[in-house]
Amino acid sequence: MRADQDEHHKAADSGRTPRSHPGLILTVLCLAYFKAQLDGVILPVALPRITDDLNADLQQTAWVMSAYVFTLAVALISAGRLGDLYGKRRTLLIGVTMFTLCSVAGGLAQSPEQLIAARGLQGLGAALIIPQSMALLVETYPAERRGMALGIRGGVGGAAAVAGPVLGGLLVSLADWRWIFFLNLPIGVAILVLAWIAIPVTAPRPRRLDLGGVALSSGALLALAVGLNQGESAGWSGWIWWTLAGAAGLGVLFCLQQRRRQDREPLVPVSIFRDWNYTVMNVYAVLAAVLMVGLVLTLSVYFQSVLEFSALRTGLLLMPASLFSMLLSPVAGKLSDKVEGRYLLLAGALVISVGMLWVLVGMDRNASWQDFAAAMCCIGMGNALLLTPLSAVALYRVTPESAGAASGVLATSMQIGVMVGAAVVGGMLGGRGATVLDAGRLILTALVFIAVLAGGLCLMVRRVLPAPDSKTLADRRPG
Repeated sequence: MRADQDEHHKAADSGRTPRSHPGLILTVLCLAYFKAQLDGVILPVALPRITDDLNADLQQTAWVMSAYVFTLAVALISAGRLGDLYGKRRTLLIGVTMFTLCSVAGGLAQSPEQLIAARGLQGLGAALIIPQSMALLVETYPAERRGMALGIRGGVGGAAAVAGPVLGGLLVSLADWRWIFFLNLPIGVAILVLAWIAIPVTAPRPRRLDLGGVALSSGALLALAVGLNQGESAGWSGWIWWTLAGAAGLGVLFCLQQRRRQDREPLVPVSIFRDWNYTVMNVYAVLAAVLMVGLVLTLSVYFQSVLEFSALRTGLLLMPASLFSMLLSPVAGKLSDKVEGRYLLLAGALVISVGMLWVLVGMDRNASWQDFAAAMCCIGMGNALLLTPLSAVALYRVTPESAGAASGVLATSMQIGVMVGAAVVGGMLGGRGATVLDAGRLILTALVFIAVLAGGLCLMVRRVLPAPDSKTLADRRPG
């Protein structure tokens, strides 16, 4: 009895529960991540039905999607740091609870305004979930085994991308669009129960959140999101450029404010950027996100506008990329535990370049759909090698104390890449001075150069060595 009490007190002092189960923790975190990612891609197929049922206009329909993206992008950094300060398990549970309740509210919405509000709060819940799903893996797995876990998480993200449109279409066809939201209730309850059981309790750090940093970073990201998202529809008018300039100004103020607060628990500890690989991987994340969103948008428009494929056929042609990425991400993650990540990242950049050149040649030769499908398989392979080792390399030397902030910043870099890619590519495809075919060729050529640039960044990645203290929850079970 006395020995059991001593074991419990030792675990509590070190911020752990007496026992942890890495496999079960990984399962819970992947389910939570799948849930957050799924809701970003499941709704578009239901928008026409939502528009009719709620009598929404086009602008309100657009905001149903934008509200989720905006709050997600704005809150990721702050949400990641909340996990460091007040406990990653607690923050994850709050995020899942908020996401689930707001999903129910979305399903019960009787007006466009109610649905937009629910979607915005859903995005906030997703922002609490996503960094914790990464940071808790950093705490659970040692650096030399972390790649496999992050690879499985990446595969789950790919599965969400594949399942979202299909599941959304089935629910709308067989039931009602509201079930897209109601489906999150049983899933959310299951995640909460499993997370409560599986994830170790950590002692919260008695520190205050940097509210000034939260305000500046959120303001900068919100201005950036609004400027990029609304730029095309507003014709890139003066207020858009003023908004983007404001985002840059707030970003500079945020950096200056963070430097002054380094001895007073800043929102983003500067220590995470002392790791060269982490800094390089944030730049790499932006480029990788631009690549993927640019490619998907360009091919979606090209297949439907130039080749006159149906939406279903277009989705089927794009699906091999997601499927290959989903299936190969765990393999790439396991490889990153045995092979230096920079070599896998370089291989990913090269393979995806080959895939895009294949598509580019197909555009010039009016290739068959089989050729495009084969090219998408190649792109999916490259995507797995491009994205999966990214997190493992970036977070290799990150300590558990700053894992939330580091994960939040990395996820934000990806979101910035998505927003920039969507704005630039959307503007080029919608421009009046060129046909879709000409614009598509130009975009793909630019994306190939971006992939080459990403490959060059890989050569700057330094060989990783084990961190001074890489013990984790999985390694410190009481004997």
